[in-house]
This record gives sequence, C-alpha cells and structure tokens, in this order.
Amino acid sequence: MKGREPVARPCRIGKALDMSPAQDSPLHDLSVALPVGVAVEGWAEVGAFDLGVGSADADVVSGDRTDVPAGGIEADARYFEYSRAANPVGAGTIPAIPLARIEARSYRDAPTGAIPFDLSHSLGISSGPATSPALLASFVRIRPGERFATAPVATSELYYVLAGQGRTELADVTIAWAKGDFIVLPAGAAANHQAGPNPSDDVTLYWVHDEPLMRYLGVKPVAPRFRPTRFPAARTQAELDAVVASPHSTDRNRLAVLLNTRPFPQTQTVTHVLWAMYGLLPEGAVQRPHRHQSVALDLVGRCAPGCFTLVGRTIDERGHIVDPTRVDWEEGGAFVTPPGLWHAHVNESGAPAIIIPIQDAGLHTYLRSLDIRFAPPASRAASS
Repeated sequence: MKGREPVARPCRIGKALDMSPAQDSPLHDLSVALPVGVAVEGWAEVGAFDLGVGSADADVVSGDRTDVPAGGIEADARYFEYSRAANPVGAGTIPAIPLARIEARSYRDAPTGAIPFDLSHSLGISSGPATSPALLASFVRIRPGERFATAPVATSELYYVLAGQGRTELADVTIAWAKGDFIVLPAGAAANHQAGPNPSDDVTLYWVHDEPLMRYLGVKPVAPRFRPTRFPAARTQAELDAVVASPHSTDRNRLAVLLNTRPFPQTQTVTHVLWAMYGLLPEGAVQRPHRHQSVALDLVGRCAPGCFTLVGRTIDERGHIVDPTRVDWEEGGAFVTPPGLWHAHVNESGAPAIIIPIQDAGLHTYLRSLDIRFAPPASRAASS
C-alpha cells in the first residue's frame, strides 16, 4: 500500500468528523460538507454552483396568493425565478443525503423486531422512517423459535441473512433460508418470518424495501412484478468464485456478481427498483474510484479491521479522490454512500472482505439516469 496517495492521506473519521460513540445511540450521522448530493453545511461555496441560488426567502417570485379565494382552483399556484429554484438541494431547500453509518451494536442484542437505519429527520421526511428518499434499510432480529411479520407497502423487498436460519411463510409458498442467502419479495407479499428452534438459529436479517418511495408518490403497488425468489448462499458464492478465477479478473475494477430476477432482462437488476451486488474486496485492494446517481445502502458482509471507503466530490488528474472522507468498515454494519460522490473501497486488513451494496439503481437504470462513471486507470491517467 506504500506510495498510494489516496490511502496515505485520507480524511479519517474521528479527525475530520466527530465519530465518537454517542451516549445513547449507535447511529452516527456523518453529514459532511460535500455539496454534490450530500449535506453542504460548512462549505464556503454553498449554493447551486453557477445558478446563483440565493436564500430560500428570495426564491419566490409570487408566493401565497391574496387575490384569489381561499381554497380556490388557483390558491396553490406558485411561481419561482428559474436560477433561484433550479437546484433546491444546492440551495438547502431540500436536505441533501447525508454520509452516515449504523454500527452492528445497534441490533446485536436486540429482541425480536426491526431496527431501522432511520435518517428521515436528516432528510426532512416526516411521513415515516427512511434511509434514503426512496429506500428504508433495517436490521431484523428474530430470537430462536420466534416470529416476525412484515407487510410494507412496497414494490420490492430484499432480505440478506446475516446470521441464523429459518423460514418465511407467504400465502402460497414457504421459503427456507440460512446464513448468506438473499430473498426478494414482490408487492403484496405479507410474510411471517420464523427463526429455527435451536440457539444457533438466532436470526439477523438485513432488510431493504422501497416503501418511502411509495409514500412520497402517494401510491400503492397494484400488482407484483416478479415472483418470490431465493438466491442460495452456496450458488452466489460459487458465481463470485468463478468471477475471481477468470483470467480477466485482474482487468476488472470490481470482483462481484449482480443479482437478477428473470422479469428484468433489460436492467439486469434484482427487481425493477432494487439493485444488489455481492462483491469481494481482496486483501491489499485499492479500487479505482467511481460514482453514480443512485443511493447505495452498503452492508459490510465480512471484514477485518483495516477496510474502509474513501468518499469525495472530485478526482484529480491521476484519478485520485481529492481530500477524501474515510468511512471505516465494521462487519455487520452499514453505511450510506450518497449519489454523485466519487468513492473507492480499500482493504488494508490483511484478509479478504465482502461488501453488499443495495441501491435504488434498478429504477435509475430504467430511467436512464444512473450515470455510473469510473476514474481512468492509473496508467491512462498518468499518460494524459
């Protein structure tokens, strides 16, 4: 790792950000001054870049109407001057998505129930819990022999089994699962999840769904778009092993497999809204930075101390992230990577690691708005 500049000078959590454990909460809001898609507090250049955004009270050209009857057909009409309203995130009118993480201790000894990774307050969302504007991630704990019921108003649910084994009972099918399995459920899939009876069956699930998006749109799904599907741990690992063993693996920026269900051959995503990756971060790896417009809810499936992600808003001519913020990984923990930011995963732990990002990239891919970009390889950047 010696001589790699982005690793040698990271902005370490705890130095640039206050990451000391809270007295009463294991959740750390890592809102940092990164104006592209994340909280911009503290930056001198806060604003909507070249649009000349001013304060919120200067945005309204014509606000509440006094010349029309209250409750009339024109009462809710408002008008904004373009340059002052074209970038509400940059102006601070709508909160940016924070860089945040949740630690494993938040759920490790919890009783049966769901522990949401809830950032709704930071996001300015009052309709219910949310980790991003479209998604909610939670950790579900089920004690041996106990049950937990779920029925979100969502088009898509994804579960990853972090620990234990059990089964999920739906109206017309029962799905058995164990550690390392992925399960996706469609709209309308009211479910009862039951842990096995043995002490080793103590269950932890990572659960992501798109109910926050449904609440924002004011809609309910009218029909399922895919069937309940299980991705067995052994098959998923075998697919990843095949990628790693490929003679082309050294040329690839990621060693990973993407999960897909049959109805979505165009987007090649696990559902029409959700995107799921199972990826290896080898010992000594420094991944080339990349960025995308989807929000990533990153679960750390396996790691030893020394794995981290560098995050920043720009890259230099060598493809290195400029003044990065460092997010240290913890096995079983999760963190949010906001949209539009360059990020790179690094493994200095001396052992391979597994990262499992869940994103709203299924929807972004369909909308043609994902805009995923990779920094140029070091050799190309050096020659340019």
